[in-house]
Amino acid sequence: MSITDKRILVVDDFSTMRRMIKNVLKEINFTNVAEADNGENAWKVLESDEIELVISDWNMPVMTGIELLEKVRDNDEFKELPFIMVTAEGQKENVIMAIKKGVTSYIVKPFSAEALEEKIYAAFDMEPEE
Repeated sequence: MSITDKRILVVDDFSTMRRMIKNVLKEINFTNVAEADNGENAWKVLESDEIELVISDWNMPVMTGIELLEKVRDNDEFKELPFIMVTAEGQKENVIMAIKKGVTSYIVKPFSAEALEEKIYAAFDMEPEE
């Protein structure tokens, strides 16, 4: 199975942002995408679908990205699941907090397709194909 076949969950409370991330993913050949509009709904998707990577916003209602990350890392089934935090929050404290909570990678909005592609491949310890 190719890395581009991996099932990715995009979590963001703004549908426009989810669409944008999905378009960027499509541009770099990742088309197997599920989505959720907050951490709580993302958790439901994780429990019912075979998700192999989470790309989550930080600031969301109901359950934030950092709360979702904590829940994922506290669960034996998902604790190794690659988790990329996408956020407008570039403050050092937030990056440090996310790293302490076990985030795989962190990307600040706005970002390029290349930057996201790099983070995804790095999350699976692979190099992007040329």
